[in-house]
Amino acid sequence: MMNVGAGTASGDDGSSAVSQWSFTVWRQYQHILDKSTPLVLRRWIFFSIVVLIYALRVYLVQGFYIITYGLGIYIIQLLIAFLSPQVDPEIHELSDGPTLPTRGSDEFRPFVRRLPEFKFWHSLTKGFFIAFVLTFFSAFDVPVFWPILLFYWFVLFVSTMKRQIMHMVKYKYVPFTFGKQRYTGKKGASSSEDALLVQ
Repeated sequence: MMNVGAGTASGDDGSSAVSQWSFTVWRQYQHILDKSTPLVLRRWIFFSIVVLIYALRVYLVQGFYIITYGLGIYIIQLLIAFLSPQVDPEIHELSDGPTLPTRGSDEFRPFVRRLPEFKFWHSLTKGFFIAFVLTFFSAFDVPVFWPILLFYWFVLFVSTMKRQIMHMVKYKYVPFTFGKQRYTGKKGASSSEDALLVQ
């Protein structure tokens, strides 16, 4: 009886150690993610390196095209979520809810993505990392004629992007912030108030 109890206690210690280790690893991973959030350019440079490593692996192995095709479909799905507004104006138009402003006199509402930039980057990086790991398992190297997959992916990408661009034009929104006017907020007002106080 005592041996059984001792064995159970040591088994609990082993599972406790594994759960403690996995918690520590997860916490470190989350800490790195939190610190990388404001470093947009560095994150995308890291992502470009990951893509380059994956492309080099697929090129050198000359296989795993079905994994790459699945990754391409995943990229299209993420891109659509990244370019779409959080609140779809098509759905709210039917329910008479709030919509994106269509005239200059409408109230300004900033564009909020369905998939924020950080989550977009994180999901893409995870997708490429998982695809890279799958290239080490020969079971996923299904023989296919890759030019047909590439052509089909390109047709799917063009048709999806065409639909997305038509949606943007119809509801008059732009999902990018390049060239948009930025407002400084209260800094200008507080400096003019300070100038009045000095006088």
